[in-house]
Amino acid sequence: MTKSTYLPEIGGIPDQMRGGRSVYEGYQRGWGLEFGDLRSKVAADPDYIDAFEFARGRSVVSIDRLMNIFLLVKFFLPRLPHGHIVEYGSYRAGSAFFMGALARKFLPQARVYALDSYEGMPVTDKSVDAHNAGDFQNTSYEEVLSAKTRLGLDNVTVVKGFFEDTASAVLKEAGTVALAHVDCDIYEAVKYSYLVSKPHMVSRGYYVFDDSVVSSCIGATEAVEEAVVRGDGLLSEQIYPHHVFRHPEKG
Repeated sequence: MTKSTYLPEIGGIPDQMRGGRSVYEGYQRGWGLEFGDLRSKVAADPDYIDAFEFARGRSVVSIDRLMNIFLLVKFFLPRLPHGHIVEYGSYRAGSAFFMGALARKFLPQARVYALDSYEGMPVTDKSVDAHNAGDFQNTSYEEVLSAKTRLGLDNVTVVKGFFEDTASAVLKEAGTVALAHVDCDIYEAVKYSYLVSKPHMVSRGYYVFDDSVVSSCIGATEAVEEAVVRGDGLLSEQIYPHHVFRHPEKG
């Protein structure tokens, strides 16, 4: 099934870039999942069903958000210049494994880098973050590595440490990034993840913020407002099921 037959047709909206993002494609995915029949279509897709088994019991990312990531990897990332996938905040690596399973089929030259302390959150900014240091500490680097090996995900690289200590080396190794999945909930981590990714992002690459539209993550919202919207003037391509922005076109 092709993209044109899989995704809904959005009447009256031109299929073109506007303000640096595709409003049409944002509606296709966001409206399709929230109000259309796209959720049931994805749920029945053998590619999604297969990939979901790699995330089962390991992820706190909502189903609709996993579905949106699925749509991005299957239909949209293959159209971009070559780039890898970097996830900031992997917890037990469920969504990273999910993306790794999809990338093997749709982005065979891409790697998924799963960055996390694997020991819980660092100190947070209590002037804006509801989360606290140590949240999500019920994970284990060793267990995640073992699971990766058991699942045969050779295209996933698990990186332990705080982002400011690991991300620069990871991005230097990767070279280019097509999707940054920012799932780290708190102001400093979200802002840093976006800023460090920018120099490596391919033209029209995707920034996916998992938590900037979540009621318990106003720190993540502020980071996106400050660095992405006010700082770089980017406009949202999606606000459901999560916040999606596009990197400016290069050249």
